[in-house]
Amino acid sequence: MTNSLADQRSLLHLALRAEWASAEARHVDVRHFEKFNVWRDLDLLPPALQGDIPGQGVGRRESRPFSAGESVPPWSAANVYAIQDHQFNRQFRPGVEITPRLGRFYPQAMVRGAARGFDEARMPMRLVGIEGERLTFDLNHPMAGVDMSLGVEVVDISPAPAEHGGRCTDALHELMQGPGIQARYRGRPTDFLSGEALRIASEIADRAFYAMPRLVNHLDARALAEVTGLYRALLPAGSRVLDLMASWNSHLPEDLELPGVVGLGLNREELEANPRLDERLDHDLNETAELPFADASFDAVVCTASVEYLRDPVEVFREVRRILRPGGVFANSFSNRWFPGRAIALWPDLHEFERMGLVSEYFLRAGGFEDLNTLSVRGLMRPDDDPHIGSTLWSDPVYAVWGFRSSTS
Repeated sequence: MTNSLADQRSLLHLALRAEWASAEARHVDVRHFEKFNVWRDLDLLPPALQGDIPGQGVGRRESRPFSAGESVPPWSAANVYAIQDHQFNRQFRPGVEITPRLGRFYPQAMVRGAARGFDEARMPMRLVGIEGERLTFDLNHPMAGVDMSLGVEVVDISPAPAEHGGRCTDALHELMQGPGIQARYRGRPTDFLSGEALRIASEIADRAFYAMPRLVNHLDARALAEVTGLYRALLPAGSRVLDLMASWNSHLPEDLELPGVVGLGLNREELEANPRLDERLDHDLNETAELPFADASFDAVVCTASVEYLRDPVEVFREVRRILRPGGVFANSFSNRWFPGRAIALWPDLHEFERMGLVSEYFLRAGGFEDLNTLSVRGLMRPDDDPHIGSTLWSDPVYAVWGFRSSTS
């Protein structure tokens, strides 16, 4: 990192940020661009944000309001159309029968006979109506009709190399691939949990699967740093914290004073290896959703890279509400990696941003939570010493959903 100001010869690490609200929650979506050449790439930013870059130093953040229709094409009734049920390709995934669910997103290619280009075919469309054999889809961008604030932050500045080919995609376009999908459609609950959504493919019991300790990180170091940063922002010093479905690392800030951190998990050796824990409990939430704690006994509950394994999630969320003090936070963070066969059947079928919508639905169905928030962080580079650097240059994306126990619940 340098202390210089950005100029035409700079290579920047920028964070483009969208902040917006749905009827249910507040949302922040962040897309990083780590090799952004001021000379070649500046015009790939929204014009309203370009002037905020030259002459700025590290840490400078600016934002501008964007009205609906400025950041994505405006909503159009022409992009809402109906098909007959037989035109929906239920065998889109070989060997899997797909049942259309209200409010869910599906690739546009699932409509048989649709004459659309490759990029359009893989774009998500939302099922917004089911009437007999008639299915109605909304192909508008999920953020169409939504006002937002767009901001850019200078994270780092370094000298640009002598030659640089420049970017070839619009930065705002990259940022907006996903936002909006995590929100309900016009306030209506999404049909996430019908059928066998909560079953798991594996027949191995949880206790047998987790009997062997796995002292490994499930996300890369940069993604975990984002998780730790989120917990730093949400957990007041002095909080009593429950690490739900805990392992050998709670990802809590080391310098944050948190007396009485309790870890609840399934592998004793992993829990014993966790230096942040003051108390360790063996408990299978998929066997018994009831938590072995008194009412209002915690200031915060965190669940890292594990919410996808819950088979009775709404009841677990109700239990978390019970043990939280009024105003206490429940924070869930996850990515796009999980143990094969252990996640609920629905999880792999969801768009990555839909998973935030699913976890938000858990909060809403459990009741007694307020001030819901979602966060997405994408586009960071994987650390050079990461063992998976050969297969991907990108850090694991981070998604999070959190809410606070209502003072009236």
